[in-house]
Amino acid sequence: MEEKYIADIVINKEKLSDDKDMFVVHCTNLGISSQGNTTEEAIEMIKEAIELYLEEQPEAYEELKAKQSPPVFSFVEIKKPLRNA
Repeated sequence: MEEKYIADIVINKEKLSDDKDMFVVHCTNLGISSQGNTTEEAIEMIKEAIELYLEEQPEAYEELKAKQSPPVFSFVEIKKPLRNA
């Protein structure tokens, strides 16, 4: 029976200098990143990057052990203070 491992990922949409969108994906467990032209492509690319990383660093599987509950991601709003001219 295969063991299951979970990689936490975060995908951010970024604008390139030519105004095209790019999706950058970060694996927060392992500290590695990849990218793609779509979210689906970005996910496939990070899966490949994770698999390659784990081939070289099999001890890193410990960082991906299945957890009881998934991590919670949220957002915070930061306001830039107004300055008097």
